[in-house]
Amino acid sequence: MAYTKEELRAQEKAAKAAEKARQKRIARDEKAERKRSAKAGFANVNNPRRSVGLTIVSAIFAIYCLFPFAYLIINSTKTQADFSSTFGLGPGHSFAFFDNIARVFTYDGGIFTRWLLNTLLYVVVGAGGATLLAIMGGYALAKFRFPGRKAVFAVIIGSISVPGIALAVPQFLLFAKLGLTNTPWAMIIPSLISPFGLYLMWIFSEQSVPTELLEAARVDGASEWHTFWKISLPLLSPGIVTTALFTIVATWNNYFLPMIMIKDSNWYPLTIGLNQWKNQAATAGGIPIQNLVITGSLITIIPLVIAFLTLQRYWQSGLAAGAVKE
Repeated sequence: MAYTKEELRAQEKAAKAAEKARQKRIARDEKAERKRSAKAGFANVNNPRRSVGLTIVSAIFAIYCLFPFAYLIINSTKTQADFSSTFGLGPGHSFAFFDNIARVFTYDGGIFTRWLLNTLLYVVVGAGGATLLAIMGGYALAKFRFPGRKAVFAVIIGSISVPGIALAVPQFLLFAKLGLTNTPWAMIIPSLISPFGLYLMWIFSEQSVPTELLEAARVDGASEWHTFWKISLPLLSPGIVTTALFTIVATWNNYFLPMIMIKDSNWYPLTIGLNQWKNQAATAGGIPIQNLVITGSLITIIPLVIAFLTLQRYWQSGLAAGAVKE
């Protein structure tokens, strides 16, 4: 059936009018949706909700979190005399920040440097090993089917629910029987186990590595090891960084385990070493060095702050993995 030019023009005009009406309807609906979202308080980039109350609460929490850091920075600039005689959040009579740093690394034969190296050893070997084991274990549990898989899952969930401090005494008794107390192995071996890291990598591998991609690699003749290193590992990088951050922080800040495992000050981590300096004033004839404790504490947290700021985007994306169901 042939149409005349007038009929074609009429149809084209009608189509344009219908499309224009559809666009107006969409714009009207979107505007109404934005108003409903703003009224309900949901996040909307086009209608951000501003709340004075929420801003004040957020500011209070920010101050609460930054207060210890500000305390460390202010008091690391004081001498011991100023630390004892001036207000905690006020400046001292002299600026001794760089002198305090120099004294931290030279006091007691430079033992702080030894403690710092010990902590780095425990973190690199212990936390690094825990991250590697969590990656490989989580990937295997997510992508391979084998008898007892559900039982392993139950054990992992049960392990997460048990606080680490509850296992410290049994671990000490076991390591004492093996003759490993007062050695670096007493810190490294327990740090290699991270049930939460294993669970996190299990969930992340389940969501981030498509099974179809692995099947295609196998069809092309790639081995499981090659598939893991060349295909799966790059996809797991956000989860790996997240797991690494958790294990690094847990090992770096570990206090109770080294306190009962290690008695030789040459193998102390920073947490125990600084606590020993803090308690020095309570001993007979002890010299108070709180200014060095504060400065050493500031130096101790700097690597963690740098790690978090550098890897923050990977950390956030790793925490959000698996939050959306497709």
